[in-house]
Amino acid sequence: REDLWVREGKILNPEKLFFDEKGFADIQLDCKDSIIAPGFIDVQINGGFGVDFSLATDDFKSGIDLVSQKILSHGVTSFCPTLVTSPPSVYHQVLPQISIRNGGAHGAGILGAHLEGPFISKEKKGAHPEHCLRTFEAGAFQDLLATYGSLDCVRIVTLAPEMKRSSEVIQELTNRGICVSLGHSVANLSQAEEAVQHGATFITHLFNAMLPVSSQGHLPCTGIAFSAFSLAPHRCVFSSLFYTNPAALRIAHRAHPKGLVLVTDAIAGMGLAPGRHTLGQQVVEIDGLNTYIAGTKTLSGSVATMDTCVRHFQEATGCSVETALEAASLHPAQLLGIEHQKGTLNYDSDADFLMLNDGLYVQATYIAGEEVWRQDALGM
Repeated sequence: REDLWVREGKILNPEKLFFDEKGFADIQLDCKDSIIAPGFIDVQINGGFGVDFSLATDDFKSGIDLVSQKILSHGVTSFCPTLVTSPPSVYHQVLPQISIRNGGAHGAGILGAHLEGPFISKEKKGAHPEHCLRTFEAGAFQDLLATYGSLDCVRIVTLAPEMKRSSEVIQELTNRGICVSLGHSVANLSQAEEAVQHGATFITHLFNAMLPVSSQGHLPCTGIAFSAFSLAPHRCVFSSLFYTNPAALRIAHRAHPKGLVLVTDAIAGMGLAPGRHTLGQQVVEIDGLNTYIAGTKTLSGSVATMDTCVRHFQEATGCSVETALEAASLHPAQLLGIEHQKGTLNYDSDADFLMLNDGLYVQATYIAGEEVWRQDALGM
């Protein structure tokens, strides 16, 4: 029931305005009992609305512009365009076309690319094409540089920590300010812990594409999932969850509520009618809000939007509204080390915020204090 004060794109401490400047608001907006929350940050989105970030096309920039504009209506104010395992030629063509930029009326801000693969396990490749997978055995970090071509716009790299020489790669990436995420892996607990000691801070889609629950029904205590829970109280280890099984969400929430990051893992089919779409080199089919490699039951992302993920998480876990909203805003900001700029409504942070109704449906989206989307404006 408080007021939110904004000036020059930042959230303002009103005491300074009142007592130091003797000023008042130039514009007042009645939010009509809406919830005001920080803008959502999606750190794993493969595309949407017919655009696949893992396809090298002549109009790639217009494609990423389209997605960044469309996701405003779902509360996303900044994101990490994600590329799945691809041939080196794709990375060399696509990455130079991704520019880190602020958000605005043109669309959500781009925080940098998330590269999921190709340095992952064949056994847990999921929807990633096996013929494109690579290892570090020959040249370690130089192999990674040769594959990607450039790391200038890269914010997150997902890799399998059991690979030979992965520790030195993790350390080098971390030294360059790039977040290292563990995923698509058969790593055991000691390998996962070693990766965390060398700088890894994230786990890509917890419970998926990693060692499963044993046949005796025990937790996967030899793998990455258990490492997230065992290390969580001592180290900053975050885990990503997309539109997944409610029981898995409840387990993760109870084990590590402060370290869960909601992601869409959305593919090109998000926002489109059911049918066949692409995810990099693969053809996928939509089934509800999940997607599968065509003709199989291998998960390959989703078509859920971020606001849908937030509602699903809150309903599945019974957590507070604040907890659900933080999993899509504060936690991804903390993961990327930008919590002093985004992910909160604290004074001096970026005025990227949402208005939501009590059902957590987005009513309006603001970036840097400017309205960039409103439901009423579309006559909805």
